[in-house]
Amino acid sequence: QVQLVESGGGLVQAGGSLRLSCAASGITFSINAMGWYRQAPGKQRELVARISSAGTITYVDSVKGRFTISRDNAKNTVYLQMNSLKPEDTAVYYCNIPRSPWTSDYWGQGTQVTVSS
Repeated sequence: QVQLVESGGGLVQAGGSLRLSCAASGITFSINAMGWYRQAPGKQRELVARISSAGTITYVDSVKGRFTISRDNAKNTVYLQMNSLKPEDTAVYYCNIPRSPWTSDYWGQGTQVTVSS
């Protein structure tokens, strides 16, 4: 079955950096778009960044210039490099394979990112 396993979360001071990783298995990784979402306490889950199979990238405005999404198809892994972190970036971050004509929607278990001021 499809599995998405996130890692790399943690506690960091404002201005610091973290790199999240999401390893996928049970799916043909290279043909699928991949996304990172986040959900802060009391807020709705929001799309942070998405990368298509062709490498087209989109970001939510609040992270542009600070976060970078990338993928390594040989390792079946998608990354989210987060720089200049702010307290408002504190959330649980989830890896996602969006629904497409050839696959269902899949989610990882989430990894906590906490940014202290």
